[in-house]
Formats: sequence, structure tokens, C-alpha cells
Amino acid sequence: MLCCLNQANLNSIWVEIQEVLARAKFDKYITPGERQLFLIGFHETVTFIDIEETINACRDSKDDKYLELAVNKQATTIISGDQDLLVLNPFKNIPIINVRQFLEQE
Repeated sequence: MLCCLNQANLNSIWVEIQEVLARAKFDKYITPGERQLFLIGFHETVTFIDIEETINACRDSKDDKYLELAVNKQATTIISGDQDLLVLNPFKNIPIINVRQFLEQE
């Protein structure tokens, strides 16, 4: 489930998800058509949450919105390949791990 702060952040996050999935490095794993189907299904799971605690902790301030989502929604884990987030592991007792680490836990 993707939780968003507000419509503006939803648009920002949505554009970033689309841009990341369009990267050539994913071509060997998933076709463009499969990516589009994923995005359609994923978009249907968006919910909005109230942000009570704002965060200004990431060296890339554009990533603070993800920390805000995690903290305010009381996430158990943040999964990211973004080094600007990974260097903060853990953040407010929330582990920040990459996909490989997440899959190795399961």
C-alpha cells in the first residue's frame, strides 16, 4: 500500500515511481507492459494519511516525504535502493533496507 501525505505529494511520488520503473536497468526483469500493469494495480492501493510529524532529516530533502510517511503511518520497515535513505538506517527505530535485504528476511 502506498500512503500519501496529500495530493501534491501523491503526484510527486507517482512521477518518481514511473520514472524509476522506466529505467533501462529493469528491462531484464520486467517488460514495459508488465510495468504498466503493475502501475495500474498499484495506483488503486493509494490511501491518504495525516502528517502530524514533519521530517527534515535526509540529505536529499525530496526524500523527507518518505520518512514522513513511514513515521506517521508507523511503518515497520522502509525498503529503498536510495543511498540518501539507506544511510539513515535505522530512522526513528524503523529499519531502512534494500530489496535484497528484505527478500533475505522472508
